[in-house]
Amino acid sequence: MFRKTLYIITALTVVIMAGCSTPYKAVKGLASFDELSYRHEVKKIHLPESGYDIAYTDEGNSDKTIIFIHGLGSYLQAWIRNVDVLKENYRCISIDLPGYGKSSKQPHSGQMTFYASIINELVKELDLGTVYLAGHSMGGQISITTSLLYPDIVKGLILVDPAGFEPFDKGQRQWFRDVMTLDGVRLTTTEVIQNNLATNFYRLPDNADFMITDRIAMRSASDFNAYCYAVVQSVSGMVDNPVIDYLQDIKVPVLIFFGENDNLIPNRYLNPGRTIDIAKSGAEKIPGSKLVMVPECGHFMMFEKPEVFNSEVADFLK
Repeated sequence: MFRKTLYIITALTVVIMAGCSTPYKAVKGLASFDELSYRHEVKKIHLPESGYDIAYTDEGNSDKTIIFIHGLGSYLQAWIRNVDVLKENYRCISIDLPGYGKSSKQPHSGQMTFYASIINELVKELDLGTVYLAGHSMGGQISITTSLLYPDIVKGLILVDPAGFEPFDKGQRQWFRDVMTLDGVRLTTTEVIQNNLATNFYRLPDNADFMITDRIAMRSASDFNAYCYAVVQSVSGMVDNPVIDYLQDIKVPVLIFFGENDNLIPNRYLNPGRTIDIAKSGAEKIPGSKLVMVPECGHFMMFEKPEVFNSEVADFLK
């Protein structure tokens, strides 16, 4: 369903396919993204400085707060298998980034610096003080950017298969901008949606099916085009705001997860190689960081192996 990072976008070139003959033909379309069914109660807050309304869930009570930041094309539902457990001991705030899920969808730059400013404003408006940021894929790059630009609000980072560790030259960065188009996202077929989601996992779990049906249902929503635009802008934002040269400047404790069988990092077309090499090269640049490589696990590590994620995070926060 979701293209969790820019690394899967080559699949978007395959958008003209035969009529759907899958079990998902009967999925009912949404009138708007606000009709999405979320596991936890959704709240919204208006950020006066940026002008965006941010949808979020707020579970658990603790003086330790984790803000969960989803990846490219995703939404806060990506973290449900973690929030359901971690809320017993921590305050868990999951957000829909601007342009995604139930948050407002005014056009924006998609720059990582823009998203970091949203996180900063959200923390201030909710009076959270200092927080831990948990970011998946693009959300990992956003978390890193936030810690560099707004160190006063970040107590620690939890990075899950983060974008930003893999180096890209100027030509490769332009390739991403050229390949990712509005129509490429908008016209993605049901078959490609299924394939995209499967690529995120070592073995696609049955309980991830809602991600497929949600992504299919979104296509009829009145705000779907705005969502597609946000996805396109986000890809440009990732290549425009690289963090690889600033990893050594991170000054907070960092916990890093990578699925050993991540199909998206490194990019299999531009930089064929092993995930562990990218993971280690990035982790070695961050002083004092801890890297956890998870076997038989793909790019969507926190959903595929939630017991590993939840246990390691609990130890990290102690």
